[in-house]
Amino acid sequence: MDIVYIRDLRVDTVIGIYDWERQIRQVVAIDLEMATDIARAAASDRIEDTLDYKAVAKRVIQFVRDSEFELVEKLAEAIAKIILEEFNTPWLKLKLGKPGAVRGSEEVGVIIERGQRPT
Repeated sequence: MDIVYIRDLRVDTVIGIYDWERQIRQVVAIDLEMATDIARAAASDRIEDTLDYKAVAKRVIQFVRDSEFELVEKLAEAIAKIILEEFNTPWLKLKLGKPGAVRGSEEVGVIIERGQRPT
């Protein structure tokens, strides 16, 4: 299995359960690991033959900016569904963090894995 990844993609969005959080935009940080087979792209050196991380990032940024979820869990599931369905990825690991959400911590959030992990 090969993995294409994106680390620390930061996007501002409306996220949170408190009234004050619904009135502001906060940054979420996203890490993605997506299963793919890079053999064809390695042989051809063509972007069409690989999982285009720029296209993934642009789609995730657009979706997250336009969203207004209360829970990071719901946002993480929605992002995972987009990647699995729109980018034909059989498996992904997604970390979604909310920096500064808990006093004394750098970040809190969730890590999920979805799909069938190839071997």
